[in-house]
Amino acid sequence: MAGTDFEPDVKVRSREYRIGCVGAGMIMAECHLAAYAQAGFPVVAIASRTKASAEKVARRWDIPIVHDTPEQLIEDSKVEIVDLAFPPDQQPALIRHALKQPHIKAILAQKPLALTVEEAIKLRDEAAKSGKILSVNQNMRYDQSMRVLKQIIDSGALGDIVFAQIDMHAIPHWQAFLADYDRLTLANMSVHHLDVLRFLFGDPHEITTLTRKDPRTTFDHSDGITVSTLRFPSGVLAVSLEDVWSGPREQGYRDDQHINWRVDGTKGVAKGTIGWPTGVASTLTYASTQTTGGEWVTPSWDTMWFPHAFIGVMEQLQYAVKTGTPPALSVADNVKTMALVEAGYRSMAEGRTVRLSEISTN
Repeated sequence: MAGTDFEPDVKVRSREYRIGCVGAGMIMAECHLAAYAQAGFPVVAIASRTKASAEKVARRWDIPIVHDTPEQLIEDSKVEIVDLAFPPDQQPALIRHALKQPHIKAILAQKPLALTVEEAIKLRDEAAKSGKILSVNQNMRYDQSMRVLKQIIDSGALGDIVFAQIDMHAIPHWQAFLADYDRLTLANMSVHHLDVLRFLFGDPHEITTLTRKDPRTTFDHSDGITVSTLRFPSGVLAVSLEDVWSGPREQGYRDDQHINWRVDGTKGVAKGTIGWPTGVASTLTYASTQTTGGEWVTPSWDTMWFPHAFIGVMEQLQYAVKTGTPPALSVADNVKTMALVEAGYRSMAEGRTVRLSEISTN
């Protein structure tokens, strides 16, 4: 593989299945629908908790049908793929409603899929029984730097991986509904990082997570700032750090929000940044004794995690429907990510390292 011969973005192989969107908040309006418009995915209907919100987003993105309720959208025979952007306490009921509709071919759900691993397992099994595809929107796997990093690792350019880290000092947008749950950062922010570490290195066999409260978050929460250490059967040791405080946010204070990452191998190193905190493209640079002569090589791209990664998320589902093959983001795989998050919460609560074998996914 040449030093810059990579595919940071997916090629669209299928775009023929009609999408009905449920939800009209930031993630749907700014990410899903922006990506779908760019990729040419057909969106035929939208619904949300309030019809006025859905109508506003429909006007912006030229969506022809606005339904009164999410249930009515799911029952619309013109909809073949249901795209959910709804709170995790309400999402399972909508998934189950979609699984009952003969015209629905596939469902794209948000993470977390449900509030508990047990509920996620039930949804996995119910979807399998129905014969419909249930996919979960783990969109960081389609961040351009993560895709290229995966290609570099798989090429052998870094040799055997020794150590990896994701180092976040940035302030997420916490959705209002999160105030109703006690779980915060690990379930809603760290989940991106824990999932992408699984994408890169396979399933870890243990996790140790520490936490403290985030002074900026005014509602009750069990986890604010989180630090997780993961150990993988291959020997890889990884750290995922989510500092969602990252310093004051006030007039006159020049913050330095950022997310950096690094992977060390026996034959080379790759490092880079995740661009979403400042609204720029993610970056990557790497050096390899195998493929770059020890020199640092920096492939580049113009696309970004938000919104372009969401093209990849819907593309893998369109392609799965077209070919009858499992989606890249399968619900079965996502249950393993939820089990990892659950193990992290158990580690916090009990003050110990938790082995993944302790969390049943059967």
